[in-house]
Amino acid sequence: MKRNTNFISGQWFGLLILGVITTFGAAGAQEKAPGNQDSKQAQQASQAPKTEDKKTSPKKPAFTLLVKTEPILNVSLKAEKAKLAEIGEALSKKLKIPVFVGAGVEKEVISTEFSELTLEPAMQLLAPAVYIDYEIRTESGAPPRPLGVFFYAADQPEPSTTAVVTGSTQSMLIEGDTEEGVEPDTEEERKKREEAPLKVSYDNSLMSVKAKKQPLALVLLKIGEELGIPVDIQADTSEIVDVELNKMPVEDVVRQLSPNIQLFLRADLAHAERRALRLVLPQATRAAQPNL
Repeated sequence: MKRNTNFISGQWFGLLILGVITTFGAAGAQEKAPGNQDSKQAQQASQAPKTEDKKTSPKKPAFTLLVKTEPILNVSLKAEKAKLAEIGEALSKKLKIPVFVGAGVEKEVISTEFSELTLEPAMQLLAPAVYIDYEIRTESGAPPRPLGVFFYAADQPEPSTTAVVTGSTQSMLIEGDTEEGVEPDTEEERKKREEAPLKVSYDNSLMSVKAKKQPLALVLLKIGEELGIPVDIQADTSEIVDVELNKMPVEDVVRQLSPNIQLFLRADLAHAERRALRLVLPQATRAAQPNL
């Protein structure tokens, strides 16, 4: 009986040991499972595409341009290695006038920054040679209206005077003096010649006009002859000019002659010069009424 008991006891002991081993094995597996899961998740996370890193920021524009017309025309520009040709194209759209970029500077790259500069100082910062064509209407006190801008190289010939300012008609001044070249014999004749009713002179970019009750059309034709520019008399007007103006810029002279004139001129910014291109007495002009 004792052997039998010992055998049963030994059998139970073996089963007990097997149960303990099984229990510890299961517990170890349970402990390792979360660790394996975490490592798999970490591996998957590391292999996942990083969409945020692949996103590219939008390309920064090479320049920003702002043009204002009030209270006066002014320009603001911030450019970092921007092509002059592209700036010129943007200027043309905002100013609503043609902007020409010469072959010598069309590939130029500009880096500059300025704010609310008037047109001429702003344009002068963009190219070695800059020309601006204007129209002046004397009927108002408005500043010259830009018609076109030219960006040129320093050694490039000046653009044609008719690139923007065009006209198909031109009036002619025909005058003569049978005594021209003959010295006056008497003091009275000498005085009479000096007191001619119309005298126009132009020297050192300044004009003088002395007109004693002369037709406006005749005065304009005489000015055009002195300047060497075309004059287009479209209106049949009886307007009379009686002025004496000494050594003034052409645009100031024209403003004081009549409120019915168009003057076209060109500003050469590199040489600080302004030259008249064309004079027009438009058809729509109204003859000045005599004082009653």
